Amino acid sequence: MTTATLAPVWRDNKRYLWPLGAVIMLIPIIAGLLYGLTGWGVWWWLGPIVVYGFIPLADWLVGTDTNNPPEAIVPTLERERYYRYAVYVAVVAEYAAVIWGAWTFVHGGLPWYHLVGLTITIGMITGVSINTAHELGHKTDPTERWLAKIALGPVAYGHFFTEHNRGHHVRVATPEDPASSRFGENFYEFLPRTMIGSLTSAWELERKRLERQGKGVWSRDNQNLQAWAITVVLFGALTVWLGWIVLPFLLIQAFYGASLLEVVNYLEHYGLKRQKRADGSYERCQPEHSWNSNHIVTNVFLYHLQRHSDHHANPTRSYQALRHFEQAPQLPSGYASMIVLAYIPPLWFKIMDPKVVAHYHGDMRLANIKPSRHDEVIARYAAQRSSGVAA
Repeated sequence: MTTATLAPVWRDNKRYLWPLGAVIMLIPIIAGLLYGLTGWGVWWWLGPIVVYGFIPLADWLVGTDTNNPPEAIVPTLERERYYRYAVYVAVVAEYAAVIWGAWTFVHGGLPWYHLVGLTITIGMITGVSINTAHELGHKTDPTERWLAKIALGPVAYGHFFTEHNRGHHVRVATPEDPASSRFGENFYEFLPRTMIGSLTSAWELERKRLERQGKGVWSRDNQNLQAWAITVVLFGALTVWLGWIVLPFLLIQAFYGASLLEVVNYLEHYGLKRQKRADGSYERCQPEHSWNSNHIVTNVFLYHLQRHSDHHANPTRSYQALRHFEQAPQLPSGYASMIVLAYIPPLWFKIMDPKVVAHYHGDMRLANIKPSRHDEVIARYAAQRSSGVAA
């Protein structure tokens, strides 16, 4: 019997679906085509319709997939260029949509209420494109790392390249991480904290890195400046081409896109905390420190981002090889559905707070809690545990 005969047989059931991550970038152009065919202005809101409506419904109908690739074939799986090309195409599609959207905003002859829909739809795809940058930015290939910065250009969030890789992945699920949300903290409190904290952290990380190399923070080697320069060039070129009127469109869509990233950050680690060792350092990040979801449709559109537990435990593992872990806490639905819940704090707390409590078996001393509510939460759940009342 040959070695080939003994090799595990495994099929990636999502293999030919991964290019849908690029197709979603073309939603604005698809919206424009549908508007041209029907004259219905609702099509300019196709981005929110797809992300907040179609994808959650499809997640519910299609269900979940806990299938993992055998470890023996992971090296081969990760070498397949097909999976990389599926991500590269998304960057091209993103720029095509943004440039087309900018032209349409200025010259499309649309009334203001259609322009609002167009702007939000563009912002939605540039927000999703941060996940494309996320996948590329974790690679060691210089071309892919530059593509990550390029993908961040339209959303004006270039510092994510630095902060996510060298900040968030180091401090994830700790009170020190601006991108890890806390138990009792609603999204609208989290948003300014994470936006300001991530920007400050990214600048400080680069300052220290360049200082160790004997360079100033304003060096051309500053990766934040490199990424922001791409935004300046893109926005500047579009402004020269289309006039100053395009700038509000570019800035508003960028802010909305960045907020879409941050609402995903909000739900990925809500209330979870790594514990400290005896020497004061934090334990290594494990699958139980990230909320996970195996809902198929959202995972296809987001390159398995929802298998977030494995991603944080093994950051360099490519999206097609990410695994489901039984011990990872599971979200009740896919990211698209959970984003809607995060926008409605009472519903979010009603659904997610009991899950955090259950994850820690009622011992909320182990959770990452909003500082102003820390003592109250500890006392409340300690009383429930001592009295035997279910959380």
